[in-house]
Amino acid sequence: MNAATLPIISMDSLDSAEGLAKLRHAASDVGFFYLVDHGISYDSQQDYLRLSREFFQLTSQQKQRVDMIRSPHFRGYNGMGSEMTAGRLDAREQFDWMNEEQAIPEVKLTQPWQKLIGPNLWPSAMPQLKPALTSLQQRLSGITVNLLQKLCMSLGVDANALDHTIGEQPYTHAKLIRYPGQESPQQGVGAHKDPGYLTLVMQDTQSGLKVERDGDWVDVAPIPGAFVVNIGELLELASNGFLKATNHKVESPKQGVERYSIAFFMAAQLSATVPVLPLPDELRARASGPSTDPNNPLLTDVGNNVLKGRLRSHTHVTRRHYCQQTARTLLANSFAQMPITDICNECTI
Repeated sequence: MNAATLPIISMDSLDSAEGLAKLRHAASDVGFFYLVDHGISYDSQQDYLRLSREFFQLTSQQKQRVDMIRSPHFRGYNGMGSEMTAGRLDAREQFDWMNEEQAIPEVKLTQPWQKLIGPNLWPSAMPQLKPALTSLQQRLSGITVNLLQKLCMSLGVDANALDHTIGEQPYTHAKLIRYPGQESPQQGVGAHKDPGYLTLVMQDTQSGLKVERDGDWVDVAPIPGAFVVNIGELLELASNGFLKATNHKVESPKQGVERYSIAFFMAAQLSATVPVLPLPDELRARASGPSTDPNNPLLTDVGNNVLKGRLRSHTHVTRRHYCQQTARTLLANSFAQMPITDICNECTI
C-alpha cells in the first residue's frame, strides 16, 4: 500500500464531532484529502477502470463517432491534444459525460450557459458503457451530496445550507481519462483549480497527480480503494475563502506506462447563484476571501462560470458551435466585463 501524502478521511467518521473537525482541517488547510469507507468497493472501482481501458482500446474510427466536436454541449471523446489547460495542450485522451438532458432549442436560449444542457454521446461499439457510467454517476453524486452536507456541518452551518443550489440533483461532469507514456515529462493536464463544489478522482496504480502546497508540488500517491477529493472554487467562494480550492496537475507517465483515472465533478445547478455561508465568528475571522485571478475571474453565477472553462479548454468545439450570431450575442452580453482571450478571429471570451 502506498504511503498517504494527504489527510485520510473516513465517511464513517463524519457522524462525530472529531471526524467533522478533521474534515474541516483537511478542506481548509490542504483543500485535498483521501476519502475511504465511501461505499464503492475496490473491486467495483477496478471494474470501472477496466471499462475505461476498453473504451480507449476502441479503434480511432469508433471513438471519432462520439468526438466532442459533434456536441455543442461539450460531451464525448477528446483525442490527444484536444484540450487546453492554462493555455497549453494536455497530453491525454478522455471521454466526457454529464447529466443526461434534452437540449434547449436555439431560439429559446436566453443565457449562453443553457447551450451546455443536452444529451451525452455514447459509442455504439460499447453498449455496456452508458448503463455502467450512468450508474457510477448516480453513486458518485450521492457520495458528493452527502459529503457537501457534512462539510457544511463542519463549518457550523446547517447541513442543508447549500441544498437549494443543487435542487433535485447536482450538476455533474465526469471523465474517463488516459495518460499515455511520454519520452520526457509532459503536461498531462496543466496546473488548475476545479470550478465546482467537489471533485472525486478514482486512480489506478500509476502516480502522476500532484498538489501544490507551500510552493512545492506534492505527489498524490494512489491508495487502493480510496478516492482523492478536492475542494472546488464554488466552495471556496461559499465559505468566503475559508475552504481552499488548490492548484493541482498531472504529469505524464514514462514511456511504456499508461495512467488511467476517472474524475467526477459536482457543482450547483447551472441556473444557481452561490451564496456566502454565515460562518460562526471564529471561522469567519479566519476566512481571507476567495483567491482571485484577473485572467480567470471566479463568477458567482454557476452556469457562466462553467461555460467559461469549457470555451477556453475546448476551443475546437467553441469555434464549431459558439460562433453563430445567436451564441455570440449571448456571450457578449454575459461576459462583457471580463478580460478576454482570443478563441478565434471573430469571437473572444
